[in-house]
Amino acid sequence: MTAGLVFRVGTADETVATGGITHLVEHLALFTQNLSAGHQNGETHDNFTHFFVRGTESQVVAFLDSVCASLRDLPVHRAAVEKDILRTEANGRGFGSAYAQRIERHGAVGPGVVATGELGLAAIDTEQILEWARTYFTRDNVVLWIAGDRIPPGLRLDLPSGARHAVPRAAAIPQAMPAYFPGSQGSVLLDAIVRRSAAAALYSRVLAKSLFRALRQEGGYSYTADCRYEPVDAERARITVYADALPEQQAAVIGGLVDVLAALEAGTIHAEDLSTARTASLDVLDVPHLGAAMLPSTAMDLLMGARVVHPAEVRREYEHITPADLAAIGREMKADALAQIPEGDLEWAGFSPSPRWSRGAVQGARYPRIGDPTTVVVIGNDGVSQTTPHGAATVLFDSCVGYLTWPDGARTLLGADGFRVSVEPSLHLGMTAETIAALDAAAPQGAVIPLPPRAPDEIPQPPSAVSIPKLPTRPLRWRGYGAWAVVVGVITALLGLVFFATAIDLTASVGTIDEDGDHLTASVGTIDEDGDLVTPGDVVARWTIVLIMAGATIQFLGGAHRRRRWKRLVAAGWQPPL
Repeated sequence: MTAGLVFRVGTADETVATGGITHLVEHLALFTQNLSAGHQNGETHDNFTHFFVRGTESQVVAFLDSVCASLRDLPVHRAAVEKDILRTEANGRGFGSAYAQRIERHGAVGPGVVATGELGLAAIDTEQILEWARTYFTRDNVVLWIAGDRIPPGLRLDLPSGARHAVPRAAAIPQAMPAYFPGSQGSVLLDAIVRRSAAAALYSRVLAKSLFRALRQEGGYSYTADCRYEPVDAERARITVYADALPEQQAAVIGGLVDVLAALEAGTIHAEDLSTARTASLDVLDVPHLGAAMLPSTAMDLLMGARVVHPAEVRREYEHITPADLAAIGREMKADALAQIPEGDLEWAGFSPSPRWSRGAVQGARYPRIGDPTTVVVIGNDGVSQTTPHGAATVLFDSCVGYLTWPDGARTLLGADGFRVSVEPSLHLGMTAETIAALDAAAPQGAVIPLPPRAPDEIPQPPSAVSIPKLPTRPLRWRGYGAWAVVVGVITALLGLVFFATAIDLTASVGTIDEDGDHLTASVGTIDEDGDLVTPGDVVARWTIVLIMAGATIQFLGGAHRRRRWKRLVAAGWQPPL
């Protein structure tokens, strides 16, 4: 006998601050089970948590009743150990292109929470765990499925009463679609949300066949070129396309993928691809024990509120799907496509670049980055921004879904739209403990996620070659002169050189230095080459003019330098006293 319990709760029900709580409850519920036997386990998905077992009737009863008993009275004393196990599991799993795709499409809410890496585990306490179990793991929010001749005697499923929870709507970040954004090297990924139907499922098979033929068999660009179809809710499904590539073949893979999508959108479908895909879809309906195999997905459909379709009806739908039906799905696919590409752009294919920067920055205190004054953290009353010459990333406090804190003072704000701003006190001029304390007071307390101390080598430090300048304290009127001062200063310096040369010449004409080197002796006057009388007074006057011009040159050029430094500091965020 095979059986399972499917609860309508998953990672999409969590927030960043509670990320991982469903997975943690699943682990705690299975703590007393012998999972090494391999015939019983649990899984946490976007919208569901599934406990399943295979064995004799008595084994099925023992497992399911034990899970329900654990859910009713969770072994929370085990929470700390299970949190470490979950972190180890996540570390081995890693976060690849699929997680970046979730954040880019959904932000850090709903289906995008899974991409934040169960950050909430560190701060989730016992009461939160128990409340989550009381809310979602109830007899009104679960479907039991059994593949066997009967419901085994003695099965109690003693769960508390509760309420049925609808699947959270998988909202997308508003942006012009189709869109693309830069991804990691070595792969191309594209997904779209389309109407859930047999035609969409068949389309995904045809697309997989077409990609394999174009990118691997004919082009030789990819080893893996595949497509996956999965329901999102009662009305919609996600179609995901993936293709790998060597760096030198990436452009060819991108072009080949776009060509295949365009061909299907236009209804240009290879008869062999359609025939092969249709046959494969119908073959699934002919597998032995089809009803038993469909039970878990049927349970999920019931919880989502989707219509449960008999296999015979599904067969008729597959048999009557035409190339025009697939072309309609192709148009839906193109209209909602979000592509992740390792290089180049897709504007030539009608795709818009996904926004890489927020629409604006907050106004407030500015803290320039040491060694790079063009990068500035701005802390205002409404939120925090990080500005660069290319744009700004902004997280407003009222849309902050994750506020990560470290004991060394570092902070990271994660917005619902997926943008994040990191605040590292060691890297920014003027940022003090009082600055961080004020930021902590303004941040939404429900989003706070305390994290353990970082190792010393994990705390970023400013470049050792960069000296932190002493910020001016003079008011604005001492900021210096403009660019005109450079012109005047250079002209004054040139005239000063002329007077310096004549002063030396006159000095040589009228006097000499005695042996002590400190007394000028001269005749009353002398006649120079032009026939003019030169006196010691002329010498003194010329040297006085030279000194005045030297002082003026220093004043003008020094003032121009002060002005340039003042403008650079103000641009970097320094707030001068008035």
